[in-house]
Amino acid sequence: MNKTFPSARLDRLLANLGYGTRREVQGLIQSGRVILDGEAETNAAQHVYVKPDLATRMTVSGEPLDPAPGMALMLHKPLGVTCSHKEIGPLVYSLLPERWRRRDPVISTVGRLDKETSGLLLMTDDGALLHRIISPRHHVPKRYQVTLDRPLNGDEIETFAAGGLFLEGDDKPLLPAEMESSSPKQATLTLHEGRYHQVRRMFAAVGNHVTALHRDRIGLLDLPAGLEPGAYRLMTAADIEAVFGAST
Repeated sequence: MNKTFPSARLDRLLANLGYGTRREVQGLIQSGRVILDGEAETNAAQHVYVKPDLATRMTVSGEPLDPAPGMALMLHKPLGVTCSHKEIGPLVYSLLPERWRRRDPVISTVGRLDKETSGLLLMTDDGALLHRIISPRHHVPKRYQVTLDRPLNGDEIETFAAGGLFLEGDDKPLLPAEMESSSPKQATLTLHEGRYHQVRRMFAAVGNHVTALHRDRIGLLDLPAGLEPGAYRLMTAADIEAVFGAST
């Protein structure tokens, strides 16, 4: 049964999770600060099976082991932070534990929200999951709450639903999108593709300007009501299933 799970040297596993260099984690292990199944594991070369329950069986310096590779999390992105590894300024990665930024494979955002957009952002170190979510083949819908500078004209719902709208600089028309209006300057917009600054550019194309933008759903996964801006939580299998629940 163990053959169904990957195994890794203990020191390599901890180093890849960001606990330090190989030499540093070997020091942790040799000092008895790594506990596996209630016993100190002092052999850095020991192979361990990376099972889903490993974080409940191992502690490092008295704290539960960080999630193993293959993790996914949802984050309530606040305004003013950027979805980038490289740009200067506040980054979404600064909202995570510092050592998670040293993980291998790295944690990446699943798509992006621009600096002035808040809401549901998914992050993962699982490349296959990331590409499955963002792949145009799956058309995973994303829902946005939009505040506008000027009242709606009244024909936006039909214009967006029809498909065929061209954005400035694009040579391919948009897919149909669903819109609902709750007030003259408030709209809910659901997209089935993800182009650069798409929501803002769509409303610009019909003569309006977005003053506030918030994403509250991906697929059938809603941003949890109790997840405050800047907070995150690990995704469950049910969360991941919900992401694809509305895809085609």
